Amino acid sequence: MKKEVKIGLAGIASLIILFFGINYLKGINMFQPETYYLVEFTDVNGLAKSSPVFANGYKVGLVRDIEYNFKKPGHVVVGIEMDKAMKVPEGSHAELITEMLGTVKMNLHLNIENSHFINPEDTIQGIANPGIMGMAEKDLLPKVEQLMPKMDSILNSLNKLLADPALTQTLHNAEQLTASLKVTSTHLQSLMSKDIPQMTDNVITLTENLKGISNNLKDIDFASTFKEVDATLKNVHLLTDKLNSKDNSLGLLMNDTGLYNNLNATTANAASLLEDLKAHPKRYVHFSIFGKKDK
Repeated sequence: MKKEVKIGLAGIASLIILFFGINYLKGINMFQPETYYLVEFTDVNGLAKSSPVFANGYKVGLVRDIEYNFKKPGHVVVGIEMDKAMKVPEGSHAELITEMLGTVKMNLHLNIENSHFINPEDTIQGIANPGIMGMAEKDLLPKVEQLMPKMDSILNSLNKLLADPALTQTLHNAEQLTASLKVTSTHLQSLMSKDIPQMTDNVITLTENLKGISNNLKDIDFASTFKEVDATLKNVHLLTDKLNSKDNSLGLLMNDTGLYNNLNATTANAASLLEDLKAHPKRYVHFSIFGKKDK
C-alpha cells in the first residue's frame, strides 16, 4: 500500500474514533437502538443539548435537539432519545427542573395507569418548573433590585458612622470600662475567696453566741425579776418622798433653808476663827516653860 493510502485510512479511523468518543462523552450509545420523541415547552429555562432525561430518578435518555417552533411562536420543541424498550404511556408529561447550581434536567412523569402508549416521534406535553433558583430569579431579584438604593443609603450612613471620631472615643471608653470591670472582678474574686468565708465564720460564731444567750435568757424567771425590780422602785419612790418631806431629819436637812443658812454662817465663822487663830495664836494659846504667863 502506498504511504498516502495509509495516512488516509489512519485519518478516517481517527475521525470515526473521535465521533464515537464525543458521542460517548455526551452519553450517546451509537450501538444501542433508541426511540426519538418530541417534547414541546413554552420556556426551556436554559436546557442544553445532551442533558439527561430521568424517569422515577433513573436516567432513561438524553436531549438530542432543541429548536424553536417558528410555525407556533412562543413554543420550543425538544427532541429526546430514549432506550427503545422505554414506553411512554398516553397522558404522560415532561417537566424541566432548575437545580441549585443552575443546571436544568428533564423528568418524565409517566401516566402508569394508562395502558396505551405514545408512538415514537410523537409530541409529549412539557411543563417548565422554575425550581428554587427560578423562583428566586423571578420573585427575589426584583425585590433585591428595589432594596439596592436603600442598601446604598445604609452603607453610606454606616461609613459616616465609622468615620465619626465619637465612635473611636466610645470604643476607647468601652475598653477602659472593660479594664475597670476586669479589676473589679479580680477584687470581687479575692473578696469571695478570702473575706467572705471569714465573715461567714464570724456570723456563724455570732449566731452560736446569740443562741447561747437565748438559751440563758430562756432560763431566767422574768416574772420574779420584774417583781423585785418593782419593789425596788417602790422603795426608791418612798425614799424620794421622805427626802422631799420635812417631817424627818434628813428631809429637814435637805429642805430647811434656815438650817442651811445657819450651817453656812457657822462654816463662815469657823473659817474666820481659824484665820484669826492663825494670825494671833497668842490670844488663844499661852505656853511657858517656867509657868509664867505673859501679859
